[in-house]
Amino acid sequence: MYAKVPTYEVYIVIVDHPIQERAETFQNPVVYEDFADNDVSVGPDGLYYFSASNMHYSPGAPILRSGDLVNWELIGHSVPSLNFGEKYNLTNGHAYRGGTWASTMRFRESTGLWYWIGCVDFWVTYIYTAKDVTGPWTRAAALPGGTCYYDCGLLIDDDDTMYVVYGATDVSVAQLSEDGLSQVQTKHIFSASDVGKDGIEGNRMYKKDGLYYILDDHPGDITYIWKSESPWGPYESKILVDAVKSPVSNGGAPHQGSLIQASTGDWYYMSFTWAYPNGRMPVLAPIKWGNDSFPYFVADEAGGWGSSYPAPLPLKTVKEWTRTDTFDGDTLGPDWEWNHNPDETKYKVTNGGVILSTATITDDLYAARNTLTHRIHGEFPVGTLEVDFSNMADGDRFGLAAFRDRTAYIGIHRDGAEYTLSVVHNITQEESAWNTTSKGTIVAALTDIPIDKTIWLRASLDARASGSYAANFSYSTDGQTFTQLGTPYTMWTNWAYFMGYRFGIFNYATKELGGSVRVLSFTSA
Repeated sequence: MYAKVPTYEVYIVIVDHPIQERAETFQNPVVYEDFADNDVSVGPDGLYYFSASNMHYSPGAPILRSGDLVNWELIGHSVPSLNFGEKYNLTNGHAYRGGTWASTMRFRESTGLWYWIGCVDFWVTYIYTAKDVTGPWTRAAALPGGTCYYDCGLLIDDDDTMYVVYGATDVSVAQLSEDGLSQVQTKHIFSASDVGKDGIEGNRMYKKDGLYYILDDHPGDITYIWKSESPWGPYESKILVDAVKSPVSNGGAPHQGSLIQASTGDWYYMSFTWAYPNGRMPVLAPIKWGNDSFPYFVADEAGGWGSSYPAPLPLKTVKEWTRTDTFDGDTLGPDWEWNHNPDETKYKVTNGGVILSTATITDDLYAARNTLTHRIHGEFPVGTLEVDFSNMADGDRFGLAAFRDRTAYIGIHRDGAEYTLSVVHNITQEESAWNTTSKGTIVAALTDIPIDKTIWLRASLDARASGSYAANFSYSTDGQTFTQLGTPYTMWTNWAYFMGYRFGIFNYATKELGGSVRVLSFTSA
């Protein structure tokens, strides 16, 4: 037997008084955006760092930073490009729902390096390192094929030994080499069947007061915490949360995430709630430690995940998530990610715009390279695109999409000398191989196009998990007065794609390459 599993009642602490008296409070979700599979840790500067999944979007593995565990800013990515095969370029197949899954990131004091570790395509584990968390990050190692640290968590022990916990259903711990770039040994430590379940995942590993802890979950409902005197076991388990009510109306039960100790000494659990169309949004709650050396969840008065708690630390000010990007400089900010790797020769960031040249000849948006995406923010996100389309070629298609595995958009179609402003609904993929099942239907069209070939396109969404899921599209010729075109599109809320909706800016050819559009500004509101 690898695991000794005693019988416990689920113990949830109801908030009668805050863990630490504080005048300030915070609201969940702490970021109203799609940042799932978090691994949160303390950096060498005492700030908190949050590594997340973004799957087939490039660059991969976004990094957030906070000084208070509540107010976060997106600062970069651990995986500069998804160099995992041709399909990640949309040149020989596609990699929808592939890429960076639940991975792990830590700073190691002895080497002065940050390490990111993740398994891609259920086969190869990659290790990236950086001296500075904002980069540059480089691939330092790839473990032999078949060595997959699935849903992994890195622990750097007191003696500087590096351990990685990983696995789905059957969980193992690996010890890494002194440089952290290869495996020395691995051992199976427990299984889902030890707690009477058919699967567990989302593994994280910690050490506190000389004891080793593994945090993981049964998909959909339960967070388990496992404890041992050795990283190799035997482990005993306890339930941390079980089907706890989400702080987001109609959101799924938070059950996977990270434990983090604040500088005050208090501990917190950062999880996420499944709340489509927006996605999987991070939520934070305090935990306490009992006399049995297990943590206990601090619920609200109704026994759920609180919509509000006392702030862990004095609240800090960070840059607003909603803002206008006028693309000053020659690189894109970290809040922009491509659908798969871009063709670097087919776009250019210039001072005051992004030139998107057509990179693919296709009639399928999901096969088109260089779709630029931006996460939606808040309950009612609005994306507004200002674009000069005077250099479109015959047969080109560009637009602003509510982008996911069920997509709709507003955009310009050029056919010969005619330019048509069109709203297209129901571009779809099936949910196994993610092949395209529909290329969409034009539901509204307008040929009264601005003579100067500059237009503003807008997508206004109801992204609440309890809302209408409506995506409305409109346009303007002056950036001030907007006119709706077409009927609302109902966004898809199934979980299988994992990632939530994004604003997508695309430009592809249906006849020949050579055309381009110039994105002048984008406002996320």
